[in-house]
Amino acid sequence: MVKALYRPKNLKANKKRSKKFFRHQSDRFKCVPESWRRPKGIDGCVRRKFRGEIPMPSCGYGSAKKTRHMHQDGLYRFRVFNPKDLDVLLMNNRTYAAVIASNVSAKNRRAIVERALQLDIKVTNANARLKEEENETAE
Repeated sequence: MVKALYRPKNLKANKKRSKKFFRHQSDRFKCVPESWRRPKGIDGCVRRKFRGEIPMPSCGYGSAKKTRHMHQDGLYRFRVFNPKDLDVLLMNNRTYAAVIASNVSAKNRRAIVERALQLDIKVTNANARLKEEENETAE
């Protein structure tokens, strides 16, 4: 199988933060969703960065440029909708891995996986939604 061109020794250690930033008081009220919103109140303890409050996102939490958007295997992800899209990855198969989009039919999935084997491109979700349909046709 294809190995990444560049993969740091410990990729997990290079990521500064893996936890998501949650919205202030989203744990207290059902009507306040968890997705981050910047606090804007004049007396807000989170906005004023008081000790013991939830952290606010800032540029300091950013990942290193070399490993940003990189997955554990050292490859970046590229979404594929049809077999023709794999031709883009022909010269970059040691940098990018293909991910079959969720709305692709089983017939096209088979064609994409076959084409990826010919071009030696890694497909992360190669057997997604294929095994189930083979079992149904066998019954």
